[in-house]
Amino acid sequence: MDRRTARIRVARPAAALTAAASALLACSGAVPAGTAAADAAAQPPQAVPAAAGQTLITGMAAPIPTSTCLTRIKVRCYSPLQYRAAYRLDPLYRSGITGSGRTIVLVDSYGSPTVQHDLNVFDRQWGLPGATVDVVKWGKVPAWNPKNSDQTGWAGETTLDVEYAHAVAPGARIVLVETAVNENEGISGLPQMMSAEKYLIDRGVGDVISQSFGATENTFPDFSRTGAPSLTSLRYAFTDAQQHGVTVLGAAGDTGSASGNTAGGLYRYPANSWPSSDPLVTSIGGTGLTLNNAGRRTAPDTTWNDGYGAGGGGWSYVFARPSYQNAVAGTVGSHRGTPDISMTAAVDGGAWVYSSYLPGQGWGIIGGTSEATPIFSGIVALADQKAGHRLGLINPELYAMGESDAAADGIVDVTTGNNGYGGVKGNQAGRGYDLATGWGTVDAALFVDALAAHSP
Repeated sequence: MDRRTARIRVARPAAALTAAASALLACSGAVPAGTAAADAAAQPPQAVPAAAGQTLITGMAAPIPTSTCLTRIKVRCYSPLQYRAAYRLDPLYRSGITGSGRTIVLVDSYGSPTVQHDLNVFDRQWGLPGATVDVVKWGKVPAWNPKNSDQTGWAGETTLDVEYAHAVAPGARIVLVETAVNENEGISGLPQMMSAEKYLIDRGVGDVISQSFGATENTFPDFSRTGAPSLTSLRYAFTDAQQHGVTVLGAAGDTGSASGNTAGGLYRYPANSWPSSDPLVTSIGGTGLTLNNAGRRTAPDTTWNDGYGAGGGGWSYVFARPSYQNAVAGTVGSHRGTPDISMTAAVDGGAWVYSSYLPGQGWGIIGGTSEATPIFSGIVALADQKAGHRLGLINPELYAMGESDAAADGIVDVTTGNNGYGGVKGNQAGRGYDLATGWGTVDAALFVDALAAHSP
């Protein structure tokens, strides 16, 4: 008999700002009432995996079809083969576009001691080509301790990142950076991640960097209405990526319009998280898919908000509106808005993942924007191969595509749902760009070709 264990924990990733908060900012330039910077000034930022706590089921002996999941577990569950069908990836694979010759860099604290074995099992299950995970240890990574919840949490994130980046871009090289500093313990871990990224960028390693972690902007110790110097001083890796033509992605978070505070709970007002909020990063939000066993849609995609979590999105309090968002100024105001684009992230509709870093794990169902982000990293790797070069910061091209002939360029509008969460009013999806799912999601067969063609 399959052994199933429900494991819903509290996640602390990015959040969204409401329209009312944005209007207040635009009119006064001040932090909205109730968001006094003093609330966070004395506390360090808590950067965590953006999908931590989004494991719904673990310990199953084998995956089961979506229809059986609905009957037995009362939620939907999806395989990478269903995602291939839903996002129309197979036409790209048949034409030889698999991510070959391109490298995806995944950044996680600690990593997982079983990541290669788990990927091998995952690949055999779904008939995917095998791949070797190139592990880069940054700093003195501590020995594996299965009783350390920080390490086990990051091991789950690592497994999800590796399996789904590879599933979407099976021909791409996967480089996993394991940093030695616990990102759950404040600001000290973020420089480790940024320095690791810069090191690899400077040595030509990586065409796209996938980041499934975030720290609420408000939790940086010097956050105020004038910015957060301790945050902006960490951007050196992203400016370096821009100079070297490397694409950087960031998960928009799993608590929608709410956001994690340093006490382990949620702020009662909207906020946003970095690095997703950075203008040099492509912010990846979350959608919910409704698929049958073959991966065909039985309903349009909607904003992820299923009771287990919600896709992050809203206004940044640190960054002004970048020029590529000028055409959507009516939505974002004078601030950087997130997300830019969204992929599947729902927990009720989560992804099958194989893990063995703890006893009795096996197959489980995981969701969150930490699923969406490595999936989109695979999409970028495919576009890199199609273009024959790195695409670099894709946001200007993405917004130009969205503003012109979005549907022809493979941008699929998501017009339903909102990302309200934790009692904090959310942002409503609608036609065109919005702060719930960005431009929506993608038809990869069209999107990859268009992104490659639009990029210089």
